[in-house]
Amino acid sequence: MPEKRPRPPTVRLRRLAAELRKLRAEAGLTREDVTERTGINEATLYRIERSRTRPQRRTLVGLLDLYGAEEMRRNDLLALQSGSNDQGWLRPYHSELPEEYTAYIGFEAEARTIRNYESLFIPGLAQTEPYAMEVVKGVLPTASPKEIEQRVQARMERKAVLTKERPVQLWAIVDEAAVRREVGGRDVMRGQLRHLIDLMAAPHVTFQIIPFEKGAHVGMTGSFVHMDFPDRDDPELVYLDTPAGDLFLESEPEIRRYKSMFEHLQAVALGPQDSAEFLAKVAAPRD
Repeated sequence: MPEKRPRPPTVRLRRLAAELRKLRAEAGLTREDVTERTGINEATLYRIERSRTRPQRRTLVGLLDLYGAEEMRRNDLLALQSGSNDQGWLRPYHSELPEEYTAYIGFEAEARTIRNYESLFIPGLAQTEPYAMEVVKGVLPTASPKEIEQRVQARMERKAVLTKERPVQLWAIVDEAAVRREVGGRDVMRGQLRHLIDLMAAPHVTFQIIPFEKGAHVGMTGSFVHMDFPDRDDPELVYLDTPAGDLFLESEPEIRRYKSMFEHLQAVALGPQDSAEFLAKVAAPRD
């Protein structure tokens, strides 16, 4: 029997963990203190505070009692606990995808604003199916046809965040290399660029290009995604897809660093209108 995969974290579970860390700090208690007073295993407490596991209700009640949480805050955290495992975006086949990727899809589905810089690819939320298929085949040369199909289908489903009743605000910036590389050939790429131009007509989508002539810039260190969420109490995060593995960054210094990087990229990139004109020229038929 295959080993059961752990569920990816949710925004609510991350918020619950952050609030519990804050309450313990306000109470002036160490994890060792909490273990001594409640009997909760220190390793378990660490996993709860790092959103690695969902606390049982009686465990959460014990922690809130110890920390002296006031009634309104207590009720909010108990409500978070009851819904912290909600992953409504999941599809049955998503269990076959890497855990980090399913976690990323979950965060993306709940985000208010997504700021995405890409140096080599068209952002996932803006990809056409033919382009996505060629990307997956290219970057995962050993993947089976089933794995490729699952990846592409998941990528297409992700785009629903741009068309739902309250769509995510997407601000994407790409290096010129991403629009010049003919992934899948000229026809596939032309269709992809025209799709980008159509997307840019939506008020919740902003797209900018950094032309080669701008020279070196802060984005040359690699692509990243910064997300924030509708409730300001939900922690922001930065996602990095690296050769060494996927990373989720949540500390305030890390968030500030990548927000500053994105601001620098906004400043050096072409404006949205100039970027649309640039795309149109690249997509134009050759003589």
